[in-house]
Amino acid sequence: MDMRTRVTTALKQAMKDKDAERLSTLRLVNAAIKDRDIALRAAGNEEAKGCDNSDVLEILGKMSKQRKESARAYEEGGRLDLAERELREVKIIEEFLPKQLDDDEVAKAIQTAITATGAGSIRDMGKVMGELKANYTGQMDFGKVGPLVKDHLCSASNGDC
Repeated sequence: MDMRTRVTTALKQAMKDKDAERLSTLRLVNAAIKDRDIALRAAGNEEAKGCDNSDVLEILGKMSKQRKESARAYEEGGRLDLAERELREVKIIEEFLPKQLDDDEVAKAIQTAITATGAGSIRDMGKVMGELKANYTGQMDFGKVGPLVKDHLCSASNGDC
């Protein structure tokens, strides 16, 4: 079952269960997916069927990250009630994301991507990141992975960064 169908099915179930918080979060996810569909069509892609699974995973990852950042800001501001609400939304969104890779798996994925792209210097970082995004969207935080890729490439080119 594709991601869009999973979200729609969960949305319908939340309506039946009268779970207002889950329903609200899933409506936000659905709206973000539809916004991406519209953006794809507006970009001159009239025959586009909409976003695919990788696009949906990217949307879900961004939404999760945004809510985690908001929760952290609310906690710093002393608004624990709002922080808890954001974290509950994160939990609902992450139900649809694949299992996050641990540090060892991330390191292995980086090494595999470097080998697959034939990267030898920091100038190849874009190729490596593209390879990782193509294969691991939703499974790792690319903001944290970027510096790790840079470290791997720098050490591969004898610290020539």
